[in-house]
Amino acid sequence: MADFELDLRAAEEHFEEQEAADTSTQVVLGILDGTTPPEEWIETIDAGHVLMLDIDGELNELAAGFARDIKDDGGKLIRFRGFLIVTPPGIDIDTERLQE
Repeated sequence: MADFELDLRAAEEHFEEQEAADTSTQVVLGILDGTTPPEEWIETIDAGHVLMLDIDGELNELAAGFARDIKDDGGKLIRFRGFLIVTPPGIDIDTERLQE
């Protein structure tokens, strides 16, 4: 029987890299009412997900803790009806059909 070498450490690293690459974009629904720390919204966007937040209160006050950071990093924010939609960099929000 032939001898062979198996590098389990390299195989484990390969699987961990594959798992990290398998993440996909999700749309995360939530309520923007001041109870969720701004860092959680930023982490969600940093993970590449889209937020759709029902606005419960004064938008400028509720989004003050995360809106500028997301915009500065290239993300997009738009208010649509009673919702704030937030996307990470690279995902645009097409509002062209709203102009009709």
